[in-house]
Amino acid sequence: MRDRDLMKASIQKTAFGKLPDGTAVELYTLKNANGLVAKITNYGTIITELHVPGRNGKLGDIVLGFDNLPQYLKGHPYFGCTVGRVANRIAKGRFTLDGKVYTLALNNRPNHLHGGLKGFDKVLWQAQPQPGAGAVKFAYTSPAGQEGYPGTLAVTVTMSLTDANELRIDYTATTDHPTPVNLTNHSYFNLAGQGDVLAHELMLAADHYTPANAELIPTGQIKPVKGTPMDFTRPQPIGARFSQLSGYPVGYDNNFVLNGGGKTLALAARLYEPKSGRVMELSTTAPGLQLYTANFLDGSLTGKYGIVYRRHSALCLETQHFPNSVNQVKFPSIILRPGQTYRHTTVHKFAVQ
Repeated sequence: MRDRDLMKASIQKTAFGKLPDGTAVELYTLKNANGLVAKITNYGTIITELHVPGRNGKLGDIVLGFDNLPQYLKGHPYFGCTVGRVANRIAKGRFTLDGKVYTLALNNRPNHLHGGLKGFDKVLWQAQPQPGAGAVKFAYTSPAGQEGYPGTLAVTVTMSLTDANELRIDYTATTDHPTPVNLTNHSYFNLAGQGDVLAHELMLAADHYTPANAELIPTGQIKPVKGTPMDFTRPQPIGARFSQLSGYPVGYDNNFVLNGGGKTLALAARLYEPKSGRVMELSTTAPGLQLYTANFLDGSLTGKYGIVYRRHSALCLETQHFPNSVNQVKFPSIILRPGQTYRHTTVHKFAVQ
């Protein structure tokens, strides 16, 4: 990349392969005035690459993924994609809405996960570049009954790369029939680019979390993090308290109750990688955040640059409503009704320390 290219913001569209039925898939490369680069495909609105500078000024790709479409089509653990209609788990794949019981696919037995067998991560979105905003707006209409969900849902996901070194994601959705909605992005971050993330230092603006059972379904309780390995109110190395966690494989896969409460755009997390000096600050309008430390990566996937993805080689910070909210009356509601608009914004701001 030439120096003079780094000074001009741009959006470029290129081919990213074809689906089995021959439909063309696109890749959009966003570059801001400071040289940061985000690459996003309209298949699953997947962030395939995200290049940000380290302490030495050198750009590094900080998200896991593949460099070609066929590998995504083979299946993967939600690298970089938009997940929905409902992110995270719904217990037993069942919920009752306005007196009617709905049954969903059990794709994470015995529960429903991230929208089902063919969630928003596996569909082709319509893309509309917005050069003046340094953004691409992706749109998808989910028909009534898709994956068992009621109502036709019209969704937009707008991804922007700002000159303030922010990757901003704005979600909207409308429906013609009451339906649950909970959208998020499922990027796997490694601010060092490779290796494990155990030395990454994480702060979460969350004084409480939602305890869960062995199937990762919240019990319905909301408990303080103080005195537990869930306490990230002060920066902690990711791996510092693994010995205090139960279950196998060891690691975090927990929902945190953000202090912002989902009422306004508020700081949710700060992630720091000591060797590169990279910092990512995460702000969101969502009430919760799922911390997942890639516990189930097992070395069977080889991603970009020939890197083998092993356990704890990344972490996810999924801004969201709480898991199984549709079955927990005490959790913030995820039901969207006709005439309402679902809105959710998450901002990733990058810096160097």
